[in-house]
Amino acid sequence: MKEGNQPFVIAISGVSGGGKTTIAKHLNDRLSNSKTNSKTLFFDDYDFDGPNDIIHWVDNGANYDEWNLDPFITDIKKLLSEPLDFIVLDYPFAYKHAKTSQLIDLAVYIDTPLDIAMARRVIRDFKNSSHERILIEMENYISQGRRGYLEMLKTIKPNSDIIVDGTFSISKIVNEIYDEILRLFSKTLLPFK
Repeated sequence: MKEGNQPFVIAISGVSGGGKTTIAKHLNDRLSNSKTNSKTLFFDDYDFDGPNDIIHWVDNGANYDEWNLDPFITDIKKLLSEPLDFIVLDYPFAYKHAKTSQLIDLAVYIDTPLDIAMARRVIRDFKNSSHERILIEMENYISQGRRGYLEMLKTIKPNSDIIVDGTFSISKIVNEIYDEILRLFSKTLLPFK
């Protein structure tokens, strides 16, 4: 936990389509409704320099520090100096990136089965695509993309503080995370009820 009056930083991690963005938004709303000051940063709002070929990156050991997350880190540090109680990050890497790991107080992994995550991705990302485009994406997933998802299960999930079942309802997932936050704070330090 942070010393002094710095905000408590919660990272919501998981695979693409796992529910990170939805949970981050709803957790931020829940914290705000608890009379605390909370802000959220979304990983997908940034254009990061990272590996050109994700599968090659995975096959070569998936070094998360190869991602240049400086714009994201700069924004986290700005928020750390604001009068906030919480910062919620929609952030897939949990503690695996050296520079961000020092800024996170609680890493949550949304453990969503890969079939559900893929179905959500297709619904979200291919809503207006031809069936040929969707079939190409499915073939790519089977031939190589799935390895990227399995990498997250192998490295991000076990390096998270808590794991929440991604098949639960949004409210149940948010309640589990909220209850963990309550548990972490003593009654004298608790900024909310």
